[in-house]
Amino acid sequence: MFTKINIRLTFKAFLQLTSVLFFCSANAQIISSDSVSALKKQMGNKQVFQINKPDFKLSPLTGMTRKHWKEAGLYLLSGAFSYIRTLDDPMEFPKQPGKSYPKDEKPNATEKMEGLCRTMFIAGPLLKEHPDLVINGIHVGNYYRHQLARMLDPASDTYIEPRSEKGGPSQKLVEFGGLAASLLAAPEIFWEPLPLVVKQKLSKTMLSYGDGPTIGMNWRYFNILILSFFKSQGYKVNETLLKELIEKSLAQYDGQGWYNDSPYYDYYSMWAFQMYGKIWSEYFGKRYYPQYAAKLDSNFKDLQDNYPNMFSRKGEMIMWGRSIAYRMGAAVPFPMMGFTNDRDINYGWMRRIASGTILQFLENPDYLKDSIPTLGFYGAFEPAVQSYSCRGSAFWLGKLFLGLLVPASSSFWTATENEGKWEKDFKPGQVYDKFAKKSNILITDYPDIGASEIRAWCYSKSVGVYQGTENYTRLSYNSAFPWQADGKNGEVSMAYVYKTAKAEWEALRMFSFKKYEDRIYYRDGVFASDTSVRLNLAEITLPNGILRIDRNMSSVPAEIRSGHYSLPAVNGSVKKDTRKVKGYTVKIIDNGDYQLALVSIAGWDRVEVVDAKGLNPVSDQSSVIDVSDKFVPGKDNLYASLMLWKKSGEKWSDDELVPLKKLKYSPKKNRAEISFINGDKKTVRFELPD
Repeated sequence: MFTKINIRLTFKAFLQLTSVLFFCSANAQIISSDSVSALKKQMGNKQVFQINKPDFKLSPLTGMTRKHWKEAGLYLLSGAFSYIRTLDDPMEFPKQPGKSYPKDEKPNATEKMEGLCRTMFIAGPLLKEHPDLVINGIHVGNYYRHQLARMLDPASDTYIEPRSEKGGPSQKLVEFGGLAASLLAAPEIFWEPLPLVVKQKLSKTMLSYGDGPTIGMNWRYFNILILSFFKSQGYKVNETLLKELIEKSLAQYDGQGWYNDSPYYDYYSMWAFQMYGKIWSEYFGKRYYPQYAAKLDSNFKDLQDNYPNMFSRKGEMIMWGRSIAYRMGAAVPFPMMGFTNDRDINYGWMRRIASGTILQFLENPDYLKDSIPTLGFYGAFEPAVQSYSCRGSAFWLGKLFLGLLVPASSSFWTATENEGKWEKDFKPGQVYDKFAKKSNILITDYPDIGASEIRAWCYSKSVGVYQGTENYTRLSYNSAFPWQADGKNGEVSMAYVYKTAKAEWEALRMFSFKKYEDRIYYRDGVFASDTSVRLNLAEITLPNGILRIDRNMSSVPAEIRSGHYSLPAVNGSVKKDTRKVKGYTVKIIDNGDYQLALVSIAGWDRVEVVDAKGLNPVSDQSSVIDVSDKFVPGKDNLYASLMLWKKSGEKWSDDELVPLKKLKYSPKKNRAEISFINGDKKTVRFELPD
């Protein structure tokens, strides 16, 4: 009767009725017999997620099953609903100080729209199984339907107007695209109960954006999803545009699971292209455009080639790329592999990765502030924030919970959890590289510390909202060592910086891939403010670190600095040590979790430990080992350094600290020949910069 009665309601009457229905079902909380309080644990004055009655038989590594995923979603959603007292209250959260919007004290409908549409990623899958879900005394389904109606009311503080005739792409298009994904996946929750008048208003507003201009990147999917949903509901849409956008999105595919996001490679390949493509295929494409759906499914299957390797042994994701506050959303492809029971997929490993990514954040005491996720990686971290984000933006991470759309009978949920390649293929004392050819991404796994690492593209003349920032300018990114921001005094971690004519330190942000040959990864770099300052870069991954063999090819004098990964001070102060090993100076730092060692083999004038404040995402205090050189053209131009690591408490042997037997460099031949103590040999063959 609910749907039939509502169809006859006026727009105003619908708003009134949802309030009444809310009171009728206010005590209908059903997800499990456990209360939300059973999912919370105090760590000092902070709160973390507690796995309630873990199942170590099905999931021996994390204890998390599908039930616990639902409870993790409930845990996050309950934080958002702690700000909701009545159906009229918007999804608006305390602003985090800094560059995020809104920058004034004025009401902002787009901010509220983000909170609404992004929390629906979590709410939708829960409501499909528990339509009477109540949180904080609020009937969740009624709340979202009520808010959709308010969003269309010009008198509401959450009103979103139709796109004007000359209106361009905007954040509203992004959020309507996300809303369309929820409508496609859960129409019985968010669409079918709406009265006809609300449906008409919603279709008019959403199609004004979906049939409008977009940006030639992952944004195309927002238009695709809007047009597709309304086509599925019998509305007349611009099918020419729909097909054009799908074809253009498919053309951005560069193989082995990676889409080029014009021009970056980052997690948008996964939580946008791959995730939206799978939702579109499963809920629309296979019925209406099977040829496109088949291609998207093929691209999705390619993820198995290297993407699981990008997560640590424990399932931790790497801090890499913009919008990092979306965090665990990066793991959404793994549960979505469960839409198809594929014998080639180790579903127990896929679930171990995805559950591990959930726990990476939900068990971190800095993750929540004011009961909702911060903008940052673990806690709030301003250097990683983009100005297009508001506090509610972080709920993009809710995309991982769209994995709950995968049926409980899927192998993703029923397979016994395992560590996949980490327990079967990756051997101690070894290092494993996986190269993706067209995207030129290199993923490395280090069994001795269980960490993963990535090297990818960066080439930006200027510094923008995210272009040319630390999100992309690190030479590599590692799951064990989240990136540290550059300091004004030349503090640098896993990057090159150059002292400009203005006496400012500028990070190398214009480097291009050259080749991957004999397990050596080559790039060339030039500095944006002075392209006569240039470098040849080459790196070789080792079982316990990286051997860098770089050349300074500058035609002018240049003061250059570079650095290892950094260590946050998490167990008191970071300990420092200096040793002499085989004639080389070795600097070692230790934070109680890991040790980092840097050995300057050639070229650098100085090696020093630099303490930093406010630059590390894990702790306000941190330390990094930096090297520096005041380069003069005509002198020796080879920089060779070992950047090594171990877990804290383990002893270093001399051969571990200096595994090189001989290094011979020939500038005329553009090569460096390296002999290792274990008998291995490598020849670095440089090419001149373009």
